[in-house]
Amino acid sequence: MAAVFRVGIVRLCGRNASPALLNTQAASPMALTQKASIMGKSMRGGPRVPKESPYPYKDKRYTVLNSFFDKTSKRMDENSKVICVEGPIGAGKSKFAKELADELEMCYFPEVNMDLIYINSYGYDMRKLDPQLPELCRSYDVSNFCREPNHPLAAQFQIRMYMLRYSQYIDALQHVLSTGQGVVLDRSCYSDFVFLEAMYKNGYISRGAHSVYYEIRQNTIDELLKPHLVIYLDCPVEAVKQRIKARNIDYEVNSKVFTDTYLKDIETFYKQHFLKDISSHAEILVYDWTAGGETEVVVEDIERIDFGQFEVDHHNKKMKDWRFPLEAEWCEARIKYCNEKSTLMNYFNVPRYDVPELVRDADSSKVWRDVWFNAPGMKYRPGYNEDMGDTGLLTKTTIGLNRPL
Repeated sequence: MAAVFRVGIVRLCGRNASPALLNTQAASPMALTQKASIMGKSMRGGPRVPKESPYPYKDKRYTVLNSFFDKTSKRMDENSKVICVEGPIGAGKSKFAKELADELEMCYFPEVNMDLIYINSYGYDMRKLDPQLPELCRSYDVSNFCREPNHPLAAQFQIRMYMLRYSQYIDALQHVLSTGQGVVLDRSCYSDFVFLEAMYKNGYISRGAHSVYYEIRQNTIDELLKPHLVIYLDCPVEAVKQRIKARNIDYEVNSKVFTDTYLKDIETFYKQHFLKDISSHAEILVYDWTAGGETEVVVEDIERIDFGQFEVDHHNKKMKDWRFPLEAEWCEARIKYCNEKSTLMNYFNVPRYDVPELVRDADSSKVWRDVWFNAPGMKYRPGYNEDMGDTGLLTKTTIGLNRPL
């Protein structure tokens, strides 16, 4: 099987092959670092036993005061890591990521979609409001993109997908730092630009929208802790087309988008840009997934990776984000991702008014606001809508830490 990159940038693994560890400088262990190697259930010989009970980060704030009594590094063990599963459309990422999370006893984060924006906390689908809204204020999701890729809302759609992936990644960091349990994500904000570039190259978004996306990305991406491991499931274009046909989703099968050129562009940007860039920080495993594969084989390869070799070598960029020599630094990171998510999400507010498809006029904005915030469950914050059955309004003192976007 041909290598994707030159040796040293990425490990390429067959179904029965094991990754060869890169040569790195020897380093002595530090007092407050994560354990060296991820362990599956089979190697562990039993269920993972947390060192400390998980902190209820979804319901309780974690402040500087809390950090004096509830430390962070004490929950971290060999499996307290972030793993991202990547690959082309229809590669089988979701099934594999779920199985991997189960075997490694990690928390699985499914791929985000626009339902997170369009279906509110009470289950009402905001897309029902489209007939009342101006064109540039209507919904636009992956099904719309597959049918009308040249629509003016395509650029906004991809920026929103990046926003959703970014938001989910913050949630994943909250989980790792508050519970010590590792996470497996089905795609991530780090690979989102692959789809943006394929859209731009095929003429689905403008040069202006392309530049806005990268201003937003530059403004946001460095605020996160990069993943420890990226697993890429490789499938050639022909295999991808066959899988799209086999799963028989109407808007995919009849899509104007999934041409050989578009799918090849996704493959190219994944391999020549994303994997190359992320490999400077994360460990990479690449598998030929044309005919599927065995999760157990991947787990064995993961268990052979010595993450500890990167944790104390300050001249090595790998795992640099996760080298916290002091307990206070672990707690500061935890406070940032648990308490300051709204601040991080505000970094998406890049003031650009020179791209027409990303700007609403005042009249359209007023119509949208009047319609949107009078929909069922949208008049007040979740939990405070009496007409939707919420009770105890007079005694509530908080608005919830993880409200929907």
